[in-house]
Amino acid sequence: MQPLKENPKLQDFQTYIRDVTIQRGFDKESAPELLMLLLEECGELAKAARKTTSIKTDAQSETFHVDLEAADVFIYLLEICNYFNIDLEQAFRDKEAINEKRTWT
Repeated sequence: MQPLKENPKLQDFQTYIRDVTIQRGFDKESAPELLMLLLEECGELAKAARKTTSIKTDAQSETFHVDLEAADVFIYLLEICNYFNIDLEQAFRDKEAINEKRTWT
């Protein structure tokens, strides 16, 4: 497996995640499983953000790191895009082209 490039582009991240998913044996997960894992990581990101901003949380709960939880969300998003053969950069560009034509109030 190739390491992640020094200055990766979005496609490089997506290719890297595809390769490590296969290498680590997680390439058989279904779409519902991937979506549940993404949502779980979103919840962990929210909890980390809550703890960081001093919103009340359980004092006994695990300490989370916002940066690492955000990375987990990104990883699962890339896995989902790979599962559905979505070029995330192109999808982003297409969506922004739509958004640019909208009137925001």
